[in-house]
Amino acid sequence: MSRIGKLPIHIPQGVTVAVSPDNTVTVKGPKGQLSQQVSKDLTVTVDEENVHVARHTEDKEHKAMHGLYRALIHNMVVGVSEGYTIKQELVGVGYRANADGQILELGLGYSHSIFLQLPDEVKVSAVTEKRANPIITLESCDKQLIGQVAAKIRSFRRPEPYKGKGIRFVGEQVRRKAGKSAKV
Repeated sequence: MSRIGKLPIHIPQGVTVAVSPDNTVTVKGPKGQLSQQVSKDLTVTVDEENVHVARHTEDKEHKAMHGLYRALIHNMVVGVSEGYTIKQELVGVGYRANADGQILELGLGYSHSIFLQLPDEVKVSAVTEKRANPIITLESCDKQLIGQVAAKIRSFRRPEPYKGKGIRFVGEQVRRKAGKSAKV
């Protein structure tokens, strides 16, 4: 049995989980509403305070889907109750970030600024303090969407190993390399 798939998902206060006849799981909470289509080979049951995902066979494919859909439903429950936050910092001289509504403007040392239109489900803020790296904060109830947006922002200037410049997650350690050494 799948170790992750067999764990029950606890439903916190203020969160409702509904399963439709076509196996679509809908989760509503204070932070929003999310839904996920679940494979027909799995059964999702909801009792008073837990959600259970069960499979009918021991096929390898069904075992894989068992843990996957349990994790996806758990991420939805956590997202609508607590939400997800990702913080990224811009390390580099002259790097800047400015958030105006759903548009994020990035100055990353290129000849032009980069403007990124963010989805409505993601809230963005950019903070620049004196003598500190600019920090971009992303908030959303959808874990997959916020991860995609963070990866897209990071792809504009990945951290490089020689000087450590680029966009990195707050607290991330970048492995540094030694540069060329001059001959004496």
